[in-house]
Amino acid sequence: MGDGTRIEDSQRAAWSGLSSAWERWDAVITAQRAPVGAAMIDALAIPPDADHLDIASGTGDPGLTVALLHPGARVVLTDLSPEMLAVAQRRADARGVANLEVRVAGADALPFDDAAFGTISVRFGHMFFPDPGGATVELARVLRPGGRLCSAVWVDPSRNPWTSVAMDAIAAEIALPPPDPDGPSMYRCAEPGQVSAFFTAAGLVEVREWDVEVELVTSSTDEYWQVITEHVSLAAAALRSVDEETRERARALAMDGLAPYITDGVVRVPGLARCIVGTKPAEG
Repeated sequence: MGDGTRIEDSQRAAWSGLSSAWERWDAVITAQRAPVGAAMIDALAIPPDADHLDIASGTGDPGLTVALLHPGARVVLTDLSPEMLAVAQRRADARGVANLEVRVAGADALPFDDAAFGTISVRFGHMFFPDPGGATVELARVLRPGGRLCSAVWVDPSRNPWTSVAMDAIAAEIALPPPDPDGPSMYRCAEPGQVSAFFTAAGLVEVREWDVEVELVTSSTDEYWQVITEHVSLAAAALRSVDEETRERARALAMDGLAPYITDGVVRVPGLARCIVGTKPAEG
């Protein structure tokens, strides 16, 4: 078994275990990430009759939004986790979406023909691919000439207090393993130009990137703590390994860190993502 397969197996188990939390906090998570999905959809200029592929779809967006915006399009969602895709399918069914299908697949070996899709979206997936450069080549393979690929990644933790407030508090109480600079992690692709370089190496042209602001909004500090510790994989894993006293100390530190972000009891914690778009050259 190769390293890529081991990483994917580990990720599949982790994301599948978090699927119920993602479904429980769907409204909060969807609202936070909606500006990124909207920016990606705008950059892709998706035609009404598109064949659109959404990679690392999780619980469905932005692919589900594409299907809602373009009822005449064919939209395919892929993810490593069948449980996450089951949530996406339930969300689609609840909205009466009939032009969407789900496929369990990793980005490095897609079960699609060459040039099968006119547009591709990858929201917060690139940093978790075992080989992000190789996966980008695979994405370009299934993209039609003239088609567009758009990805989004998180920038560095200092610009994302929505997660760093909780993670700094947890790290103060629990010894967290240092991230592998070459392995999948939330901030692996934070450097400007990093994903653009993958796009260029895969043969895409007219590559550009820009930043998009987001905001995690919860009704209370308690809700913030629940949302983060139940759906952010590193936080959930760290807190599972310690006793209740340690968890409570970490929580208290996080509550202190949230003070600047509370207005009239509502918690609004900012963040920043980076979008990258490129075009596959037209033939001839």
